Amino acid sequence: MTYLVSLFLVGLVLGLVGVASNPAPYFAALGLVVAAGAGCGILVGHGGSFLSLVLFLIYLGGMLVVFAYSAALAAEPFPESWGDRSVLGYVVGYLAVVGVLVGCFWESWYEGSWVVVDELKELAVLRGDTSGVALMYSSGGEMLVVCAWVLLLTLFVVLELTRGLCRGTLRAV
Repeated sequence: MTYLVSLFLVGLVLGLVGVASNPAPYFAALGLVVAAGAGCGILVGHGGSFLSLVLFLIYLGGMLVVFAYSAALAAEPFPESWGDRSVLGYVVGYLAVVGVLVGCFWESWYEGSWVVVDELKELAVLRGDTSGVALMYSSGGEMLVVCAWVLLLTLFVVLELTRGLCRGTLRAV
């Protein structure tokens, strides 16, 4: 299980490097999906399977739709990929920074001390994350409403930013 979580951590770093290298919106969306999937895989590895499922569905349902809409408005005939010279320099630079940071913190890295939650209790009837769902809806109902309003506000902000100078959001691309 430690190897799987380490693989998810590498996937998270590679997905974030793919987004930060700023290629065309199509490839950045792929990097975001890889980073979100790897982050949810890390949560699953540490015992939060329901939380990771909810986060991944919220991500795919909300923010990726807005990102796909803005990518459709910024359609390019020849998008830059990660293999182009301009983008490849950024990718190599970011991976070099990650390599330097790994080299600096390698001494204090103890992967043998990672213990996954589900490996400690083999015959458990109740999982910790599913009992937190009832608490989230009972005590955190107001926060769920606030989060829904924030997502709606984010949708309107992104639509306003991608509107253009004097054209509406619905236009022929």
